[in-house]
Amino acid sequence: MRATICLPTYNELENLEPMVRALADVLQPGDRVLVVDDGSPDGTGAIADRLAGELEFVGVLHRERKEGLGPAYLAGFRRALAEGAELVLEMDCDFSHDPKDVPRLVAAVEGGADVALGSRYVRGGSVGNWGLVRRFISRGGSIYAQVLIGTRIRDLTGGFKCYRRAVLERIDLDGIGSRGYAFQIETTYRALRAGFRVVEVPIRFVDREAGGSKMSRSIVLEAIWKVPALRAAALLGRL
Repeated sequence: MRATICLPTYNELENLEPMVRALADVLQPGDRVLVVDDGSPDGTGAIADRLAGELEFVGVLHRERKEGLGPAYLAGFRRALAEGAELVLEMDCDFSHDPKDVPRLVAAVEGGADVALGSRYVRGGSVGNWGLVRRFISRGGSIYAQVLIGTRIRDLTGGFKCYRRAVLERIDLDGIGSRGYAFQIETTYRALRAGFRVVEVPIRFVDREAGGSKMSRSIVLEAIWKVPALRAAALLGRL
């Protein structure tokens, strides 16, 4: 197996099948899509099972309840590693991330990077159809994290990534406690602290057209306190 794309879902009834079929156009032989469904009450899990029955590259991991983005991705990473994936990707299921960019992230890792991060905030990257408040929260959060942890990575809150297997085996998945978007900051920071090479690949990010956003006040607050906590842990040699 070359690559596994982890797709966390919670109430993505309208998006899941179009996303899986769009990914089918960019996958190489041996690549897989792993749907990680957190007990969606809208029937997303049933659609995932049907797709897995129709398409041999699709797998499904059912979780009993919604626990946050971080735990869902960690469960997906562990399954992908156990199944032998050499590359593990994460991306949103709502088309905020363009499936056509998957080969670009994979190529960056196959070209020498350890982590390729789809970035909105490097030259060539952009954000579409967001309001001023959402732009401020996203860009401000990335700058806040960038300054506190001392890195040149510009899009620390980005959730479109490709990891080399060795990265996930090294960064202590059991020690990751972030549940919301702080998960993206923590995983990238851990990779950097472990000496891995992280590169940013410019992407265009667009807001979802179907379904509801998962952003909440608790997710923002977690990121605010988690970043200095990560920096403190690093200074104390605990990260």
